[in-house]
Amino acid sequence: MTSATDPHPHPTVTATRVPPRAPSEVPPPTPPDKTPRWSPPALIAILITAAVLYSWNLSGSSLNSFYSAAVLSGTESWKAWFFGSLDAGNFLTVDKPPFALMVMGLSCRIFGYGTWQMMLPMVLVALATIWIVHSSVKRVWGHGAATVAALVLALTPITVAINRDNNPDTLLVFLMAGGAALALRAVHNGRLLPLVGSAVCFGLAFNTKMLQGYIALPAVFAVYLYAAKPKLVKRIVNLLIAGAALAVSSFWWAAAVSLVPADERPYIGGSTDGTAWDLIMGYNGLGRILGGEGNGGGGGGGGGGFSGTAGIGRLFNDILGGQISWLIPFAALACIGGLVLCGRAPRTDLTRAALLLWGGWTALHYLTFAMAEGTMHPYYTTALAPGIAALCGGGGVMLLRAFRADKRWAWVLPVGLAVTAVWAVVLLRRASGWNTWLWPAITVVMALAIVGLLVFRSASGNRLRLLAASVVAAIVAAVAGPAAYAWSVPSGSGAGMGGTNPTAGPSTGSGFGGGPGGGGGGRGGFGGGRMPDGGRQQNGQNSQANGQTDGQAGQQGGFPGGPQEAQNGQNGQAPGGTGETGGTPPNGAGETGGTTPGGTGTSTGTSGTPGGMGGGGFGGGGMGGGATNELITYLKKHQDGAKWLLAVSSSQSAAQLILSSGEPVISMWGWSGSDKAMTLAKLKELVKNGELHYIQIGGGGMGGGPGGGSDVSSAVTEWVQKNGTAVKESEYSTNSSSSSSSSSSSSSQSNQSTIYRLDASDVS
Repeated sequence: MTSATDPHPHPTVTATRVPPRAPSEVPPPTPPDKTPRWSPPALIAILITAAVLYSWNLSGSSLNSFYSAAVLSGTESWKAWFFGSLDAGNFLTVDKPPFALMVMGLSCRIFGYGTWQMMLPMVLVALATIWIVHSSVKRVWGHGAATVAALVLALTPITVAINRDNNPDTLLVFLMAGGAALALRAVHNGRLLPLVGSAVCFGLAFNTKMLQGYIALPAVFAVYLYAAKPKLVKRIVNLLIAGAALAVSSFWWAAAVSLVPADERPYIGGSTDGTAWDLIMGYNGLGRILGGEGNGGGGGGGGGGFSGTAGIGRLFNDILGGQISWLIPFAALACIGGLVLCGRAPRTDLTRAALLLWGGWTALHYLTFAMAEGTMHPYYTTALAPGIAALCGGGGVMLLRAFRADKRWAWVLPVGLAVTAVWAVVLLRRASGWNTWLWPAITVVMALAIVGLLVFRSASGNRLRLLAASVVAAIVAAVAGPAAYAWSVPSGSGAGMGGTNPTAGPSTGSGFGGGPGGGGGGRGGFGGGRMPDGGRQQNGQNSQANGQTDGQAGQQGGFPGGPQEAQNGQNGQAPGGTGETGGTPPNGAGETGGTTPGGTGTSTGTSGTPGGMGGGGFGGGGMGGGATNELITYLKKHQDGAKWLLAVSSSQSAAQLILSSGEPVISMWGWSGSDKAMTLAKLKELVKNGELHYIQIGGGGMGGGPGGGSDVSSAVTEWVQKNGTAVKESEYSTNSSSSSSSSSSSSSQSNQSTIYRLDASDVS
């Protein structure tokens, strides 16, 4: 027979030879090698359900235009693909390492550019994450626990939301889960190779989202150091080797970037000096935890706006509670209870090692996200899901076995289930008027399930089926709330989601824009659809601005190599904004979501002329990145061989124009407005060399938006206005009179944007 503490076969020990121990001290046996008939179909059903949730109506959902533009640029330039450049001309990169963009970019190079082509690898790795967690839990606790873990992971609301988006977190979680699973295998068999594989996975996670990929690493290495089979010295040597593999797999990209001269590489977005090392330590490093470095400051800064004030209870607040917290109380109870049940098991006990690893994973992520005072988007919490799932599955099975075997434990599982149901009711009642039948149903089903567990606790024979039915009913009641939130994303039955700040379920929070986690897309009316022409939103919410000019730019001018569905993936994002946040977060809020240059939180769109946050903008209607087909056509016609079509203030504006035109567009000040990518000397050089002719300033561009308050941007603005030739709207717009009227009506809210033409003769 085998056991969880000793997975190798050993002779059966009879009660006459060894005195029996109390049931609570007996480690749960590992299931027999023979797979139950129900297990494979159950896993397949969960994977199919997850595939539907992650891909249903995917072409109608709002992707993140920031990353979409970078992926498109990567299909047009291998240099842009390597650096993660926003534009194919390689002026500025996105504010993340490029590994996720590389994966999506390769898919689009093979299959063509479009929503499905971009999202195919992300959906596949999301399904692979479920399989990894299922396999890892099964190896320790058996098929039943693995099935529960897979179900919980698949139905985690924020995980469903982010897995339908092109943010890098889906790939990040896959790599971290793979690293954790390989580390557990190394603990089990004592071999070096799985440990090195684990380190490489975490290194690639670092190259997906930098220091966030390291959050669980202390728990993983600590568990190996404590519980692995080799002697202490050997364990330390193995960890040093793994550390070397971690360093190589983590820093190869930053080192390669450093070897390229600064004038031959794009400016690294998000950094203060154009280097990858500064991005690692600043904006994507301690800035996330402590604030600053383009991340806002304090709990009421970037983090406070998107996910509520920093504090130990943040993940249970109105914004994050419905996204991730449903099963956190049960997972905590299951972890603690499981560790107690392990008793005095040997140091190498695999069950205890798994509880420590997944428990450490969950605790480290929880504390990091709860206390972070920098930018904190709700979708970051998807990284908690594998740990919660593993603890609910493995620890839950241990509590069930103890519930049946020991009267002293007979109250723990029922209490855990009751707390789960009560918290689900609290979360559901926060969403006034949304699926009001659900919380009473959960209450009734969970109550009946607990009664069934108590009545049939000692059942045997045919009555075991009634106990099994009670267990199934309890699981159904526990996941019903998360499942409803999860299904609201692809079905559109909730408040929707948006590309830069995806969330699930109805609006219950008060982040930027009024929706969960900062008004995630649908809180402003997104969710992949388009607002009617002339749509208007106020009170700090974003305008969809005629559906990004009603999709016309995508139909006529953009998305090379991809179908119209690629444009649909961008609809619902305010031109020049992020499509996510009304009003302007402090310091731009950094991380892809939240900067609205010069935004007023109110905009009006007119047919064919995108209304945009900030009011100022192209053609008098849009701002920053929103441009009519007429203007794009004009800019292309008069591009005169320039590398870049236009230079604008922010990355949001540039991304929208890149997607609409298919041409490189310069973002001068990056995402948060703090990038020092453009200088007056560099601008003069570009103009003198004929690489750039058109620059947009004013309103949502320079002066009123990111970078607008700096000496550099002021100098650039002054020089352009003095030496450039303003492009009159009548030169490209057949609707200039109505546009001018619309512009005049909004002039009290923001300044008009203007496009200037500059030639080599204008450079003194």
